[in-house]
Amino acid sequence: MPNQDELELLQELGDTVGTPKLKEKVRMSCNHVDVFYNETAQAIFDVSVDLGKNQILAMIGPSGCGKSTLLRCLNRMNDTIDGCIVNGEITLDGEDIYNKTIDPVLLRANVGMVFQKPNPFPKSIYDNVAYGPRLHGLTKNASELDDLVEESLTKAGLWKETKDRLNKPGTGLSGGQQQRLCIARTIAVKPEVILMDEPTSALDPIATATIEELMYDLKSSYTIAVVTHSMQQAARISDRTAYFHLGRLVEVNNTDDVFTNPEHKLTENYITGRFG
Repeated sequence: MPNQDELELLQELGDTVGTPKLKEKVRMSCNHVDVFYNETAQAIFDVSVDLGKNQILAMIGPSGCGKSTLLRCLNRMNDTIDGCIVNGEITLDGEDIYNKTIDPVLLRANVGMVFQKPNPFPKSIYDNVAYGPRLHGLTKNASELDDLVEESLTKAGLWKETKDRLNKPGTGLSGGQQQRLCIARTIAVKPEVILMDEPTSALDPIATATIEELMYDLKSSYTIAVVTHSMQQAARISDRTAYFHLGRLVEVNNTDDVFTNPEHKLTENYITGRFG
């Protein structure tokens, strides 16, 4: 439960939440988003935030603050949760992703998801990557599919390690390799945005460093939003950082500014370890 000081600081937020509009091209935008479970339990309160093209947005905050809930709104994963209601507007390149004409399956190809725990399919390494392109008909023949699998594994930094064992089970890879396989699987369907929910929390430091380096390389081609409990990770990899507290967006700004000169006392308290 929040203490009295936290509640008073939240009450002071009002309309002062720092949500500066991006000067760069905006790829996705959340405008006054509220999320409810079973109509009564509100998880997200009036959140507005932009995701910039070829940028990494890190979402940080204490456990249960709503950052993963918001992340799942960005590709309509919350549609699969009974009783979840999303209000407000979320757009991809200016188009409302909750419009009834939008096919959630196609949306999730455009806005891919990498989960906390690596979850390769119980198939070969090749079939893990080829699954999405086959499903969406992205290639015309076997040769094109081979090229796409190689390209995706190369972008994920996994081609050299797997090129001679593509027919081996993806589940036989190490944890870090499995997570890179999941990233390759995500980018094989040529998304515009990649969402990552604590992608390194189950990995050792060496594998974590590899994934972080990969994320930094991928932003030249994709927009990335990552939820992380590691402030050090957010500081290392992200262009902008959003701090959430009890379902509210307290602050979003350039990462250096958030960590060195936070606008709000709640952000400062979290970053300095006074709670969270």
